[in-house]
Amino acid sequence: MYDTLRPLLFKLEPETAHHLTLYGLGVAQRSGFAHLIAKPPAELPVNIFGLRFPNPVGLAAGLDKNADHLDALATLGFGFIEVGTTTPRPQPGNDKPRMFRLPEHEAVINRLGFNNDGVDALVRNVQRATYRGVLGINIGKNKDTPNEKAVDDYLFCLERVYPHASYITVNISSPNTQGLRDLQEEATLRRFIETLREAQERLGSQAGARKPMLLKIAPDLNESELDAIAEVLSEAKVDGLICTNTTIDRTAVIGATHAEQTGGLSGKPLFKRSTEVLRGMRQRLGADVGIVGVGGILDGDNAAEKIAAGANLVQLYSGMVYRGPHLIGECVEEIRRQGMMHAR
Repeated sequence: MYDTLRPLLFKLEPETAHHLTLYGLGVAQRSGFAHLIAKPPAELPVNIFGLRFPNPVGLAAGLDKNADHLDALATLGFGFIEVGTTTPRPQPGNDKPRMFRLPEHEAVINRLGFNNDGVDALVRNVQRATYRGVLGINIGKNKDTPNEKAVDDYLFCLERVYPHASYITVNISSPNTQGLRDLQEEATLRRFIETLREAQERLGSQAGARKPMLLKIAPDLNESELDAIAEVLSEAKVDGLICTNTTIDRTAVIGATHAEQTGGLSGKPLFKRSTEVLRGMRQRLGADVGIVGVGGILDGDNAAEKIAAGANLVQLYSGMVYRGPHLIGECVEEIRRQGMMHAR
């Protein structure tokens, strides 16, 4: 069905198409026709972060920023869903237009800028939803919060989402909030992570249940910067890592329409670099830290390659724009098939 609809959606401005697709999925779910959109994949359970994932293929943050569409997205067969990025206060994000397709490269550029309704609205939506699967909530800071006070925004969000999340992702790697990536600098990151880790343990004790906390990093980091991040994560005993966010590098799309637009590039051109970062961080961190691989997964082979590079789980976003919901089942099946081949 998506192959038929995609040419029509691609005639629309990308952000409009995004909202229309989610609206249509919601209508299908409420009408009982969701089974016509995607066949749920067979279970391929993964146990990591103290959680059981029915399959290793999840939805990346950014598609459902406010958790408005949890129940509809759950019908597609994801092993887990990550919502957000959410911030303490509502904010409109950057000026439109702020999403651009590069179809010849199966890529997307976005500079949305953490547009969302605020963390309290997200929590209300999660509470209303009937979804009871693994839920990640991705947290960030407001645009007008200076970096020296950024940790306060993350603490604010962490405290509010903690009771409702299966795990929490700390997003300090979006290129679309000015100065955000500076929080990845070693000394800053060490203080930042230590503060959040203390809050994580305090909240876990109060709730009687410890929730994993993951850090999402950028692909545009050099080897010494990756070394420093790995050292900080190991010292702080952070539960996991998401490799990676979008890239500001345009090398792979030089000359393409919209290539000069500012923002984060995702999709096929991101695959190689994000997988290199994933592989390098697995080598640095060893087997004990869980890693989620995201960036440029357009088919089942891409998903299986992320797993082979060291990921425990993978996430999709831009690949869904180009391939549609059947990409989920394709990825699950190829991970299963290649895993069985390696096990022989």
